[in-house]
Amino acid sequence: MARQCHLNTCPVGVATQREDLRKRFPSEPERLVNFFRHVAEHVRELVAQLGFHSLDEIVGRTDLLAPVAYRVPSRRGQLDLKPILYRPDLDARAHARGRQGTRHLDELALKMCEDVKIPLREGTSIVREYPIRNTNRAIGARAAGEVALRHGNRGLQGASAEFRFSGSAGQSFGAFLTGGLRLALDGDANDYVGKGMGGGEIIIRPPKGSRFESHLNTIMGNAVLYGATGGTLFAAGCAGERFAVRNSGATAVVEGTGDHACEYMTGGVAVILGETGRNFGAGMTNGVAFVYDASGRFEHRYNPELVAIERIIEPDDSQLLRQLIFRHLEKTGSDRAREILDSWSESLLHFWKVSPRAKPQAVPPRTARVSSAETAKV
Repeated sequence: MARQCHLNTCPVGVATQREDLRKRFPSEPERLVNFFRHVAEHVRELVAQLGFHSLDEIVGRTDLLAPVAYRVPSRRGQLDLKPILYRPDLDARAHARGRQGTRHLDELALKMCEDVKIPLREGTSIVREYPIRNTNRAIGARAAGEVALRHGNRGLQGASAEFRFSGSAGQSFGAFLTGGLRLALDGDANDYVGKGMGGGEIIIRPPKGSRFESHLNTIMGNAVLYGATGGTLFAAGCAGERFAVRNSGATAVVEGTGDHACEYMTGGVAVILGETGRNFGAGMTNGVAFVYDASGRFEHRYNPELVAIERIIEPDDSQLLRQLIFRHLEKTGSDRAREILDSWSESLLHFWKVSPRAKPQAVPPRTARVSSAETAKV
């Protein structure tokens, strides 16, 4: 295997954003669609061979499973699978089938989808407020899809839709968000906030009246901004592990992260106004990060393989950083941001700039025929 996805130089043009390398990928999206169609047909054939019409009919049917005898050398007995293959009574199994067979449609997502049709149809901006629970997952994705049906990746045109939430959001809050949509949450969120977002804005702040220090408390989960290509995120609190993993274009301000922040990052800007975990910037090949290091421990927490750190020297960096922190204060009311801005000259001395040591060089197109041995390595 090549094992160089993090370098953005995929030799077969799959895991890269470079157009010269993408040209090497010989296939089209239609082939992938065709592949999954064949997989579905194969599954239908297997289900039919068992004498059933759908997957729903075999949910809970442990009687259809046959243990395969396998004896491990040096071990006397075999694993007893009877407890795992216990067959529940008919009523319980029917209940399980009914529950699995009913597709749950999130009412909150459906309401947002209807709301966003107003700016799409009338060109009028809207603001809506809703409570949210951790069972509400991927909130914002369906509304973004409605916009994409009309405008593609261009987002809302000439209007905006702002959704204000209170409570605890489930996984993937703001996933695949697009331009013109703003999600503001007074509360906290689970993993994958802003996953794959391509535009718009996400704001997460503690509930009004909260007395805890935001930069010492977690407000959202792991893998925030996973694969994001655009948009902005402001969170008055800490993120979990793998913050901004594979981020390629989003801008974010948070107040602390867990391990592996900015992993495989290929673009965008990340500002961390607090502590980070270990292995910061592993595989980071593009973009930039700014880390506020009042404790003086960050030098021992970043991954030096591909990134380097330096103090803020360039005026453009200082100006960009200050503007983002000011916007963070405006959006979230963060006390942490206010403290940093109030003593800006001193605070600036505690910031590190994290950037790739060198951007990957363009790989010239292959002119010679690739040997079978080289193909096997890929």
